[in-house]
Amino acid sequence: MEHMGIISVIPALSVIALAIITRRTFEPLLFGSLIGFVLLDGFGFFPAWLDAIYIVMMDDVTVWVVLVCGLFGSLIALLEKSGGAKGFSIAATNVVKGRGTSLIGTWILGMLIFVDDYLNALSVGVAMRKVTDNFKVPRELLAYVINSTGAVVCVIVPFSTWSAFMAGQLGANGVLVDGSATAAFIRTIPYVFYGWAALLVVPLVALKVIPTFGPMRKAELRAEAGELFPPGVRDKVKEESLSEAAEEDGEKKPQILDFIVPMLILAAVTIITEDMLWGVLIAITSCLALYISRKVMNFSQFWDSFMEGFQNMIPALAIVCAAFFLQQANEGLGLTAFVIESVEPFMTGGLLPAVTFIVVALIAFSTGSFWGVAAISLPIIIPLAGVYGVNVFLASGAVISAAAFGSHACFYGDAATLTCASTQIPNIEYAKTTLPMLIIPAGLAILLYLIVGFATI
Repeated sequence: MEHMGIISVIPALSVIALAIITRRTFEPLLFGSLIGFVLLDGFGFFPAWLDAIYIVMMDDVTVWVVLVCGLFGSLIALLEKSGGAKGFSIAATNVVKGRGTSLIGTWILGMLIFVDDYLNALSVGVAMRKVTDNFKVPRELLAYVINSTGAVVCVIVPFSTWSAFMAGQLGANGVLVDGSATAAFIRTIPYVFYGWAALLVVPLVALKVIPTFGPMRKAELRAEAGELFPPGVRDKVKEESLSEAAEEDGEKKPQILDFIVPMLILAAVTIITEDMLWGVLIAITSCLALYISRKVMNFSQFWDSFMEGFQNMIPALAIVCAAFFLQQANEGLGLTAFVIESVEPFMTGGLLPAVTFIVVALIAFSTGSFWGVAAISLPIIIPLAGVYGVNVFLASGAVISAAAFGSHACFYGDAATLTCASTQIPNIEYAKTTLPMLIIPAGLAILLYLIVGFATI
């Protein structure tokens, strides 16, 4: 596979460095993509960069993401303005009696919504943020718990958007069980060590068996003092909360029905059609019928809330699109091929699973491309597994684990961006607090890949 050598890593490193320095996300991504096209095309970088933007913005996947996420913003606004989200929060608070159980409830709900990581990030956030607020859980910790059951759950169940994609990649590379790619994917599930580790660490953190540390601990101490949000956003969120309280004053008692019915319809339609766009459209239509027929909202209030919610998702969508621009540059530079080719001479049979996980995880984190990195890596790793006599399902599980780690850790990736949108925190605050916590499941995964890798050779 072609690449441009060591300079392939410059855009990704630039993004990370700039994000740390500026404490912003969109601008570093945009600048990183520009650097990539300067390296690719020299003085002709600007037309090439614009062409990449056109390619991204006209791509079917981008259009789908914009529609789904924008409409999900509308659905969230409708659930909140109708009082449905507050009704759910009141009902949940009657069951949840403390910090630990509120986080365990978030974890369980995240596991139940396993169909898609986007659906998970957005729906669990809006459902649980008011519940955890009641027990002084910082929004950063809530974001960590939510995204720990995003792609992580999707890669250890055999019927999700992630499992469908990964099964397709295994089939395309000739990894089948009795002619079935899905059966092959199921064989990899026990070896998706990062997925299992990340999922099982959450209740231990929730119950304080594993204590929080570093920036996350500081966030907890701040929340215990009454500040649930990072300093940079607390004033904005307080203003929004006061506005919502003023709107709710004198309104009807919040009804959980106004939350549960649209969410059940969203989940059911998404499962049946296998398309979340249909799910969110039908859910919004159900809100229209449910709220107006019962005079929860009038026609104007409904569409005002719809538009406001869509507009609220624009910053998150800008970050996702900018990450796609960066992916175009990284693909042109051959970043994935360069990194894998660089470490290939140092691989042995026993080390292959662990090295695969580390390298592919770093690439996924640096590029914000998770399915793309898996699609590029599997055709390289699967033949290497055959050469070194490594269990192909173990090697494939390491790649899938690494992609899930990337989705969990990459603060400018789509899943993390949507998690931050639903918990109302900046992406950089997610990075600062969550990344240190991910050392635990990542370290466990590496250890397991070393043990199993050497034990099965």
